[in-house]
Amino acid sequence: MPETDTAAIAEGMSTKRSTLEKLRPILPFFGLAIILIFFAFTTHGQILTVRNLTLMLNSTYMLFIASVGVFFIMTMGSLDFSQGSMLGVASIVVCVLSNYNIVLAIIGGVLTGMLVGAINAYFFVHRQIASFIVTNCTMFLLRGVVQFLTNTPVMGASYLQRDLWNMPLMIAITVITLAIGYFVFTYTSLGAQLKAIGAGQTAARFAGVKVKKMQALIYIVAGGLTGFAAFINCVKVGSVTSQSGTMLETQILIALVMGGMPISGGAKVRFTNIIVGVLSYRILAQGLVMMGFDTMMQQIIMGIVFLIVVALFSDRDSISVIK
Repeated sequence: MPETDTAAIAEGMSTKRSTLEKLRPILPFFGLAIILIFFAFTTHGQILTVRNLTLMLNSTYMLFIASVGVFFIMTMGSLDFSQGSMLGVASIVVCVLSNYNIVLAIIGGVLTGMLVGAINAYFFVHRQIASFIVTNCTMFLLRGVVQFLTNTPVMGASYLQRDLWNMPLMIAITVITLAIGYFVFTYTSLGAQLKAIGAGQTAARFAGVKVKKMQALIYIVAGGLTGFAAFINCVKVGSVTSQSGTMLETQILIALVMGGMPISGGAKVRFTNIIVGVLSYRILAQGLVMMGFDTMMQQIIMGIVFLIVVALFSDRDSISVIK
């Protein structure tokens, strides 16, 4: 093949990549609009009724709060599959302590999450075991703990639901959590350091980032946020069972990726990935239910959507392995 043809092909591919890179930041917003319009049409507008919008909103509080911590972890190029089981254990602590004091219940839930995060951080950071392996092990271990501790009549905290479950309060708590997360990520050095670690740990170290300390700190903070999300979950449900938190980690991962979150983390991460992703996921989930799909078909469709979005937002030039 003549060199001129080869150069032309290479230039064309480079132009296509450049165009895709420019479009990537707006694709999640476009996807959110498409999902909303699609289900508005297929449900004859029923998904936009006050009742369904309220149901979707009620399902986002816990997901938004827990997603903030995982967002920080994924920005570093790491993963955490223990979120659901962590929330289950923290929910048990919240329910038990809520019988004494609400403030004590919140603190207990947060500290429980931080403890699990510290365990994950120890094996990931200090023992140098890949994050997805460590957190998978923690997930199965804690799920067993949850099932063992809830092998009794339902562990209740019904008065939390009766006294605290109201939309204005839950919206305020969620917005404040997101606002703090946005401020810390955008206007402090933490965001830049996490992106640097995601782009490359060696380069981050040369830039003066204390990589190991930052990784450990983020896993502990993420655990604390999930512990707080457990309190919100107990307020919503009023109890805890062996299934509490099941599949939460998958929901968070799908939501963040749908929001445009690069699996490899790094410089292309945006805090809006959380907002757009969680909203897209909840509308998609609610829409599939309203269209009458059973659980199996919902999972199949979710999986297909997840694969498509991963293909769009995976940075194949920088990703090697999940750290």
